[in-house]
Amino acid sequence: MKKEKFLLFVWLVAGSVLVQAQTFRFDFSTGKKTEKGFTKVTSESVYSDEKGYGYDLQPAWDGKGNVPFFFSVEVPDGNYRVTVTLGSRKSAGMTTVRGESRRLFLENIPTRKGELRTESFTVNKRNTLIAGDRRVKIKPRERKKLNWDDKLTLEFNGDAPRLHSLVIERVDDVPTVFLCGNSTVVDNDNEPWASWGQMIPRFFTDKVCIANYAESGLAANTFIAGFRLEKLLTQLKAGDYVLVEFGHNDQKQRGPGIGAYYSFSYYIKQFIDEARSRGAYPVLITPTRRRQFSADGHILDTHEDYPAAIRDIAAREHLPLIDLQEMTKVLCETLGEEDSRQLYVHYPANTYPGQTGELKDNTHFNAFGAYEVAKCVIEGMKKAGLPLVQYLRSDYKSFDPAHPDSFETFKWSLSPFTEIEKPDGN
Repeated sequence: MKKEKFLLFVWLVAGSVLVQAQTFRFDFSTGKKTEKGFTKVTSESVYSDEKGYGYDLQPAWDGKGNVPFFFSVEVPDGNYRVTVTLGSRKSAGMTTVRGESRRLFLENIPTRKGELRTESFTVNKRNTLIAGDRRVKIKPRERKKLNWDDKLTLEFNGDAPRLHSLVIERVDDVPTVFLCGNSTVVDNDNEPWASWGQMIPRFFTDKVCIANYAESGLAANTFIAGFRLEKLLTQLKAGDYVLVEFGHNDQKQRGPGIGAYYSFSYYIKQFIDEARSRGAYPVLITPTRRRQFSADGHILDTHEDYPAAIRDIAAREHLPLIDLQEMTKVLCETLGEEDSRQLYVHYPANTYPGQTGELKDNTHFNAFGAYEVAKCVIEGMKKAGLPLVQYLRSDYKSFDPAHPDSFETFKWSLSPFTEIEKPDGN
């Protein structure tokens, strides 16, 4: 009996230590006094595997400079509530916060000199490990993506980034929204590429977590064959959501049994059945439009039968549908053939480092386009009656793709990392 009580005591202590270890508190203030329970961060606090936290990827922040900086903490897979206190007692600030592979969480947050402002959001962190030695089959170009490493990495950017303190704590009681898709959904690490999946976290409170498993060039079957769905299922719980957008790359597949109403529908059904079997909610999304206009100024439908197949599956399975095919049609036609370039990656030579030629891409979005499409997704959620919309941030305003935001006034703080090579797929 005494031995059993001793083992119970050890188990409780070990569990308590584990819980404590999954909460991290850091003090970035320039004062000498460190807040109780916090770890003081200085310009010498550079990330190392031994320490498990520190400034990463770029030079350490000096507490007053107006340059972007990154801070990483090694944590297990899961969802983490991040609470940042922004501002400085010595200077005004304007701070944008992104996480992992450039997911947007906080946008252009102003603080006056002496003002401290606290904001929270929830981040999903994962690595490639599924179980044992089984891992997700990531592409060679993904090996450096922040989404797939063992660290939770935060980017502090903006005209004048100011960080006073940071708290990271494990949370297991918020619904997770898993995104499955291709290059129109993926988290892009590098400028000028962006997708709606990395913008949508900005519009939700810390009561929801977005986990983006999408990758460029994938179709529904290759997403599954790469064990991404298998990895997703290790984290999926009852009450979560699985949002599925494919079609761009699926339509290029050829062979016996291949087609929108054949192989594609079969694979989409796998996402549905796996989600439902675990008490999660599948949601289907039609693919975004390519920027291809007809002579009379209307944008073309280039996705063959795939959007119709998705609509039919949603109706047959009684599932919510977000019709991005239709909403991005309205968005592009409203802007017109010329101004719709502002949604996609169209830049003259020498806009970005190492870019000697013009960038002309009519499939992949830039930051502004991704931001607008993310709003389309939210409006689709509202139309479908998804309970998720109760967790929208109070500053979210209803959006109509027939009345888009002004690209002239859109403000995006560039990340220091760029890539001229376009994403896989088209």
